[in-house]
Amino acid sequence: MTKIIKLKTGSKFEEIGSYSRAVCVDNWIFVSNTAGRNPDTQEIPDDVIEQTEQVFRNIETALAAVDASLGDVVASRVFIQDPAHIHQVMTFIGQKYQGICPANTATCPPLGSMSYKVEIEVTAYRGAASAEVEQITIA
Repeated sequence: MTKIIKLKTGSKFEEIGSYSRAVCVDNWIFVSNTAGRNPDTQEIPDDVIEQTEQVFRNIETALAAVDASLGDVVASRVFIQDPAHIHQVMTFIGQKYQGICPANTATCPPLGSMSYKVEIEVTAYRGAASAEVEQITIA
């Protein structure tokens, strides 16, 4: 029988929007678009890399709560408010995903607030970090 877990973090935005930070369907984990708001202080750093670091802390906390890790991420969608930040943010993300190499999309749409400089949404598969991986290069 399929087991579904809906993870809430206590964010007022989850309540307002009636969504979960993460939803697990068996081993699949879908993490909602996540901003760089510190859950303890409710503050959002002004620096784009500090925000990106907080985004990853928030995502990693959600994944850990359902017995997964960043190494289990198989797809990542990155939303960067200002196109001028793409290189800086993607360089940082490249370091975070070193050896993980998920499928990735990066785009520059307007975000829900001008204070958000970056948001990330991920899909993970519990156990992917320890799975046998075959890498195929076509070019």
